[in-house]
Amino acid sequence: MPKKIALYVTAISAAIPTGALAQAARVDPGTTGPAWSPYLVGALIGVLSMLTFYLSDKPIGTSTAYARVAGLVGRLFAPRHTDALPFYAKKTPAIDWQVMLVAGILVGGFLAAWTGGEITGRWLPPFWVERFGESIALRLIVAFLGGALMAFGARMAGGCTSGHGISGTLQLAVGSWIAMIGFFVGGVATAMLLFYV
Repeated sequence: MPKKIALYVTAISAAIPTGALAQAARVDPGTTGPAWSPYLVGALIGVLSMLTFYLSDKPIGTSTAYARVAGLVGRLFAPRHTDALPFYAKKTPAIDWQVMLVAGILVGGFLAAWTGGEITGRWLPPFWVERFGESIALRLIVAFLGGALMAFGARMAGGCTSGHGISGTLQLAVGSWIAMIGFFVGGVATAMLLFYV
């Protein structure tokens, strides 16, 4: 049990590096420069990955956390159906260390924006308004659909950007390197569409 508690603490604390260490310089929220040093944050992610392997013999990943939470929700509304699904015979719906990692990512994202002076209180960034107008509903719909596509892709690929991009490439898994190339190709293509079309 102490090892499990240590894993929870490690997952959350490593996902939330302190602003005093990671903050490079305060920037105007309208600029594209990072408020936190990407080198230091990258190094902290590497430390988190090593500690996760050491403490749990499992790689970092977040897509299974969403599936587990969906199982918990499913058990509330349709317990017999949820328990009959083959996926949940292998992966019991539970709040585990991966769910805590996702919570740490959310809190860490807020702390990064707060300590980096990047909290704007705006629903729409200037780039979005310039390209797509001032419809908040459109922004929310596109964000929801993009998130759903990413979740579907992560489940189909057997891992997310964390699972393949951090843990898989760290282990020199060929499939993870192919997935990473796909992530970058997709990201570059999307950026080209947004910025240049």
